[in-house]
Amino acid sequence: MTEIVPVSGPELVTYADELAALMIEAVEAGASVGFLLPLDREAAAVWWRERAAAVDAGGQQVWIARDDERVAGTIGLARATMPNARHRAEVAKLMVRPSARGRGIGRALLTAVERSAAEEGLSLLVLDTETGSDAERLYRSAGWTPCGSVPDYAADPYGTLRGTTLYYRALGHPETSAP
Repeated sequence: MTEIVPVSGPELVTYADELAALMIEAVEAGASVGFLLPLDREAAAVWWRERAAAVDAGGQQVWIARDDERVAGTIGLARATMPNARHRAEVAKLMVRPSARGRGIGRALLTAVERSAAEEGLSLLVLDTETGSDAERLYRSAGWTPCGSVPDYAADPYGTLRGTTLYYRALGHPETSAP
């Protein structure tokens, strides 16, 4: 059974090595999540540990999918920091272990983020993903709206420049108080 849970900053530090292993597997399988091959395990673990302060400060949230006590997937949400953007956040680093794909874990992680964001009063989520990727098919089937593509936006894990498609998901209107 897979359980989707948010993690605190200290928990993120605790899971850093396992999340590093997940990230390496995802990148080796072709996931374009900002890293190139070969990805050093310690460098990946450091990257995760460096997110802990942002999680503790509330600027970032991270969820993990635990499958038999092993991390099978993860997703992040980065809140916008400018005063005129506090209604939105960016979904980032959705990754599922290649051996766990096809079981709905990516969809469950995405749903958990959407639900949490709506409960927090956010009304808009954005993300970007490699054009034509499996992730893009997931976002489209989950009701996300593509709003444009940028050619040669980022290198894939092998260093080849690829296009990126931008997506958004409207969660509703933020609550307003009467004057």
